[in-house]
Amino acid sequence: MTTTNPDYHVEIEFQQKRPKGEIACGDVFQSSIIREEGRTILVLSDGIGHGIKASVLATLTSTMALKYSQLHTKPEIAARIIMETLPKSSDGKESYATFTIIELDGEGHVRIVNYDNPGILVLRNGVAMRGKEYNLTIEGKENQGKVLHCKEFTARKEDRIIFMSDGVPQSGLGNQRYPLGWGMKNIEDFALNQIKRMPDISATKLARKIVNQAVMNDQFSVKDDTSCGVMYFREPRKFMLITGPPFYKIKDYDFVGRIQGFYGKKIICGGTTAEIIARELDLTVEIQHGNKNLDKLPPTAKMQGFEMVTEGILTLGKVEEILENYDSDTRLKDSPPEEIVKLLLQHDCIDIIVGTRINWAHQDPEQPLELELRKFVVKRIVKLLIHKFFKKVKIEYI
Repeated sequence: MTTTNPDYHVEIEFQQKRPKGEIACGDVFQSSIIREEGRTILVLSDGIGHGIKASVLATLTSTMALKYSQLHTKPEIAARIIMETLPKSSDGKESYATFTIIELDGEGHVRIVNYDNPGILVLRNGVAMRGKEYNLTIEGKENQGKVLHCKEFTARKEDRIIFMSDGVPQSGLGNQRYPLGWGMKNIEDFALNQIKRMPDISATKLARKIVNQAVMNDQFSVKDDTSCGVMYFREPRKFMLITGPPFYKIKDYDFVGRIQGFYGKKIICGGTTAEIIARELDLTVEIQHGNKNLDKLPPTAKMQGFEMVTEGILTLGKVEEILENYDSDTRLKDSPPEEIVKLLLQHDCIDIIVGTRINWAHQDPEQPLELELRKFVVKRIVKLLIHKFFKKVKIEYI
């Protein structure tokens, strides 16, 4: 995801582990990008207890928090409605879920609203930053004494925001090293140390390291749902994916000029597309016959100035499938589609050029429409990149 501020890209990652034997995680993370308003909203909710019950409470809470934030509802009013809506347990005691809401607007202004989750870390220039902090009282007689802890600031390049459920600071509780749990100060020191060692550490790697350390604190068997999210404001990384030749052959020269003028990594998906580019730039396409290929796809090729050259529509179909099923446990190998996914996930601003000339080799009436016409596959990839992986994607049909 990127804001309208061209100074940085916002990388967002979320990692979690659930206790052994539980089929559902009691921590739920949801997000929304409202492009018309330039807003991004993240919500983490931790349902009381474990398993299915906790997951239901957290899902209900995070869904409502997200919807009310989208509608610009005051946080104290939204919190009251959420608490009145959550079901009571059979013994008459209150069922509840914690929540953290992070809102980022197009000008880089961040507002954090936190109810009963651990404190949010904002790291800048090697230290934890406080920002403007204040409390909001939750409305309603039943909510007497309950407050929302809020923080506001304007983000800068290289800032990081770390938010989590209580499974992280409470990890290691009762053991010799952390009798009172890992604790927020230790987490802050751990995160700052990781950043000092690796100044450009990604949001993915930092979130994973924090969760993995929490798991280690619990001797590799977490006692509570353990979740951590990271936002990293950093220099954008640019990438271009080209697939399909232009509709009119007369446009081949302009098509190649557009690609040649792009500063960033580039790949080509499609043999005919690669041949056109090679011809116009007087380059050679070298087929890599020794490729490992578990997907039974044609071999990849090498061409100067491009990261890789692959087959077109079938490879993109596999890319879409991998992105659709991708989660924190996914480990990518080195098949062509997986290599493309790696490149897509490593970059932030992705330009996709789709040539609309039909490749008659794929007009099989028994194939689903998505595999017949590359533009449908690409649209599904774009949707996943934007809404699941927070990428800024620009698509161009020629």
